[in-house]
Amino acid sequence: MKRNIKLTIEYDGTDFVGWQRQPNGRTVQEEIEKALKTITQEEIGIVGAGRTDSGVHARGQAANFFTSSIISSNDLCRALNGNIPDDIVIHSVEEADEQFSARYSAKAREYRYFISQNPTAVGRKYCWHIGYRFDIEKMNRAASFILDVHDFQSFCKSDSGVEHYRCQIFESRWYEESSKLIYVVRANRFLQGMVRALVGTMVNVGRGYTPEEDFQLILESKNRSKAGQAAPARGLFLERVTY
Repeated sequence: MKRNIKLTIEYDGTDFVGWQRQPNGRTVQEEIEKALKTITQEEIGIVGAGRTDSGVHARGQAANFFTSSIISSNDLCRALNGNIPDDIVIHSVEEADEQFSARYSAKAREYRYFISQNPTAVGRKYCWHIGYRFDIEKMNRAASFILDVHDFQSFCKSDSGVEHYRCQIFESRWYEESSKLIYVVRANRFLQGMVRALVGTMVNVGRGYTPEEDFQLILESKNRSKAGQAAPARGLFLERVTY
């Protein structure tokens, strides 16, 4: 009987075209699967909790896979970290129930988006630099409009190919920390490009370009062209997945 193994993964998305294996570039999934083949001599496919886009980072991505290998969890963790590139780190390897799926068993996923209001050289790959001030109260009022269950077609890439656009939002808020403005959003599921579209539109609210009451109208319109531009991928992090 095969073991079901759960991974907790951190990665710097700068040089990846996304999580999911694809023919046009380097992916996190492919790098981990190659390492697993070297270690176990098996062809293993891993399932991730969230399919992060090109350039998006993760501190708490989760994934699972099945293997016949008898290598212990601790040894597998060490072996994986010794066989993957430096821009991926496996933080934990643990046995999971046979029914566990990193994608379908997840109850919530949390993303954070970072905006720097001061120029930064060291952190420039991990934030969106915008050199002016925002009205954070207006941004938080806009953020509160999406709490609970809504249709997020206005904040989704038009070619996403999903069955429906409904997501349940458990948390949506902005806060300031030093010179950074941070958006926290936690939901049962996310659509492709959704967080970046939300951030771009809320930034327009904070700058006074979009009245905060119009944010709700954009949400209800189910029309992506009504929302703002997508925020750059480099400021977005998948923080954690809860089960």
